[in-house]
Amino acid sequence: MPGSHGRPPGATDKATLPRSARLPINRCNLPAVVLGSLTYQRHPSPLLLDGVAELHRDLFRRLDEAGTDARGEVFRDYLTVHFQLEWLEEMGYTGGQKARAKANYARMIRGWSFDSDSREGAVLKGWVESRFGLLPRWHGQPLRDPADDAYGRYMEMRSQGLYGTNALEAQFDLVYTYCQYELARRHPGARHVTLYRGVNRVADHEILSRGEGGRHTLLFNNLNSFTCSRDRACEFGDYILAVDVPLSKIFFYCGLLPGILQGEDEFLAIGGVADVTLSTI
Repeated sequence: MPGSHGRPPGATDKATLPRSARLPINRCNLPAVVLGSLTYQRHPSPLLLDGVAELHRDLFRRLDEAGTDARGEVFRDYLTVHFQLEWLEEMGYTGGQKARAKANYARMIRGWSFDSDSREGAVLKGWVESRFGLLPRWHGQPLRDPADDAYGRYMEMRSQGLYGTNALEAQFDLVYTYCQYELARRHPGARHVTLYRGVNRVADHEILSRGEGGRHTLLFNNLNSFTCSRDRACEFGDYILAVDVPLSKIFFYCGLLPGILQGEDEFLAIGGVADVTLSTI
């Protein structure tokens, strides 16, 4: 599972996350300036969201007791009951926009897979911003200045996506934590997975430094889609980015909970600065 494509010649671990791409505070055990840095990509450590493991000890006890094939169903059942996903009235729903009240982690992730610049995408990028302190860099267009119209549109979509829903960000907290639990169980000792992304215009990405042999250092959006299949990535662009992504930055992947992502061997990964290798098809 792990892989390594090296680093751009002359690159050092001093390459880090620009101040404009991070918040000074977040809700996990490492600050954004650390977890979003090139050093972290090369030397990752676990990312723990504040209070999640402590508040949901019973879930992880049940997962420890369940077999490999049963853990996904244990997790789904726990979220359904804990957030009363099938009994909205128990969570205070009294009428109005029931479609919004029915929005849940599965629908948000499916929405992302259809269009990462959708309202669902804005909600997920907002969750990453809140929990990890990494600011989004793109949502339909570049996001560089909170005073710009583009940033205002992103915030409006994020707010609309969260309004009237049932603790969506708390649901995402558990999805991420469960994903990390499963990766640790299925790939003990692994720290990275090599993932791929097909692109048509490399210039659409924020290039921090260029090296030889197609090796560059990029600043990725705060949440990104990749695939574990290079052949699949070739279907999405003329250039292929290969990235050694820390397992601790995987939010969700195809197969974690069957039926949510269909095909494409898709991985949703938290962003930041990363060394990549660029090649042509």
